[in-house]
Amino acid sequence: MTTLTFYTFTKNRFWAFTQMQLAYPLLSGIKDLRFCKMLGTGAGNGFSLWPDFSTYALLTVWNSQKEAEAFLNNHPLSQQFDSKASFKTTYFLETIKSHGKWDGANPFITSDPKEKFEGKIGIITRATLNTSRLIEFWKSVPKASRAIANASGVSWFKGIGEWPFIQQATFSIWDNEDAVQEFAYRSRPHASIVAKTRKRNWYKEDLFARFHIVGIQKKQLI
Repeated sequence: MTTLTFYTFTKNRFWAFTQMQLAYPLLSGIKDLRFCKMLGTGAGNGFSLWPDFSTYALLTVWNSQKEAEAFLNNHPLSQQFDSKASFKTTYFLETIKSHGKWDGANPFITSDPKEKFEGKIGIITRATLNTSRLIEFWKSVPKASRAIANASGVSWFKGIGEWPFIQQATFSIWDNEDAVQEFAYRSRPHASIVAKTRKRNWYKEDLFARFHIVGIQKKQLI
C-alpha cells in the first residue's frame, strides 16, 4: 500500500519547510515503513520552477493499508503535521504497474497486471535530471504542462519533488484506465515529449508508476 498525503498550510509554513529534512530521522525509525519521501510542491502545472510554500506532501510505502492507517492516525510525526497544517488529503494507492528507479530501486510493489481495475487511476512520474540538460528540460516544461492540462480524463495534477530544479515529479488523477491509455499512447504532444526525453537524455534516473486509487481521505485540521 502506497499513500500520498498533501498537507496545506495557512500558517506554520517555515516549520513545514524545515520538515523536508527534519522529518527523516523520525521516519527512519518506523520498522514497517518500506519507503518514504518528504516532497515539496510546485505552484504551477506539472513540473514547476516556482515552489508552492503552502503545500507539502509525504509519500510512504507499506506492506498493508492497516500499517499505513496506523501511521497516519497514531504516529507522533503524523499527529504533529495534523496540528500544524490546516487541511490534508491522503490518497491510498495500490500499484498496477511501475517501472524505473527511485534512488536506485523501484519502491512500488506491483499487483497482478492481468487484473482489470475500475475507477480512478493515480499516476506518479519522477525523474532526476542530468545537470547538463537542465536548461533544455525547463524550456520544454510549458509544453508538457499544456499536454496534461488539455488531456481528456485528467481531473487533477500537481508537481511534487525532492530538490528544486533537479529532482522533479508529478502526481495526476485520471477518470479511468482508458483515459490513461489514450494520453500515454495516442496523444501526439505527449508522444513527442517522450521521444525528445529519450533522444536528448534528459534524465539520470526516472520512474513511472500507475496506481488504482482505493481510497481518498480529506480532513479539515484547523
